[in-house]
This record gives sequence, C-alpha cells and structure tokens, in this order.
Amino acid sequence: MPMFEYICLECDNKFEELVMRSDTVVNCPLCKSADVKKMVSAFSSSSTSGGSNDSSSCGKSSFG
Repeated sequence: MPMFEYICLECDNKFEELVMRSDTVVNCPLCKSADVKKMVSAFSSSSTSGGSNDSSSCGKSSFG
C-alpha cells in the first residue's frame, strides 16, 4: 500500500495519504477540499546484502 505526499491547492496544506487504489479520491484533511496535487517525493534506499558499507571500499567518484 503506497503512501503518497499531496499538497492542497486550496489551503497549501502538505500531507501524506495511504492510497489503496489509483482511483481513490484524496481530500485535504484540513479543509476537506478534493483540489489536491500529488507531490514528487524523494526516497532513500539501503542495501543490506551483497555490498560493503565500509567507507574504505569507496573510490573516488568520476562526477565533478
């Protein structure tokens, strides 16, 4: 069940909503408006297998 971030275009409230289906109508929890926009969220991930998290294994980056 994905959690999405939204912003209300009526009151500028930013909130998260657990959305079960793609056709679910999302309303702002403050003003109850359905005039909301899904925000692009940044996320992080970590690997727990197959790699080393030891900083000594990191080489120089070729970026900048």
